[in-house]
Amino acid sequence: MSTLTTTERDEISRANDSGLQPVVFVHGLWLLSSSWDRWRALFEDQGFTTIAPGWPDDPGSVEEARRNPEVFAHKMVKQVTDHYLEAIDGLTIAPAVVGHSFGGLIAQKIAGTGASTATVAIDPAPFQGVLPLPLSSLKSASAVLGNPLNFGRAVALTLEEFRFGWANALDDDEAEELWTTYHVAASGVPLFQAATANVNPFTETKVDTKNPARGPLLIVSGEKDNTVPRAITDAVYRLQQKNPGLTEFIEIPNRGHSLTIDSGWRTVADEVLAFLERQTAIG
Repeated sequence: MSTLTTTERDEISRANDSGLQPVVFVHGLWLLSSSWDRWRALFEDQGFTTIAPGWPDDPGSVEEARRNPEVFAHKMVKQVTDHYLEAIDGLTIAPAVVGHSFGGLIAQKIAGTGASTATVAIDPAPFQGVLPLPLSSLKSASAVLGNPLNFGRAVALTLEEFRFGWANALDDDEAEELWTTYHVAASGVPLFQAATANVNPFTETKVDTKNPARGPLLIVSGEKDNTVPRAITDAVYRLQQKNPGLTEFIEIPNRGHSLTIDSGWRTVADEVLAFLERQTAIG
């Protein structure tokens, strides 16, 4: 049975009708697909077409999400990946894929299937084989991992938790503005899946880094990210660099985990845009 919504199907049809190179945006935990709206407008101004599916059962707005946070519970990495692969299967042109945080992990899983023509993973959550566990990452994840019962729950971040994990490179006013504007509850399961990835041979966080059909990949790291510090993105890059395809890495100075939604989003988006213009038919 399809998990795509009417809105998602309409976006796919619009992309196909355009005949343009599509870009699929994949959000991570604690955000909705609307967090990509400014990116989508920019990319479409530059000649791409875009789609931004949500995760299965995502509410249509932040307000609705806050009224019904329980809908986020129990979402798992494979379930979400399959949802995006179904959307991609509906496109007539193989897309580029851009993901942030757990969306960055999912983007790499998609790339590992050969379904994307080029891929960007921004501060991606770790997959099986990524070994570093920096203290700041553990502290950021403790909002969920600190209570085993959160495995089956939808968990929201307090403003203090959001400041540490996402907005540590911002002033307090902007941190609160982002928390108020974008933050929603998130499934606890993916964090437990990532935390146990290296001791679970059946983990859903496996990424096929060796598939020669993976295509070009860019890893983007925020210099001051507490949730996905440089040690993690370096480890991701080292594993992906073994692929025969092009693998590039850039670090964005003075940026935290909020780098896709905060006031400096355009700096990141321009880097991603330039990479995809070089690696797709747009270029």
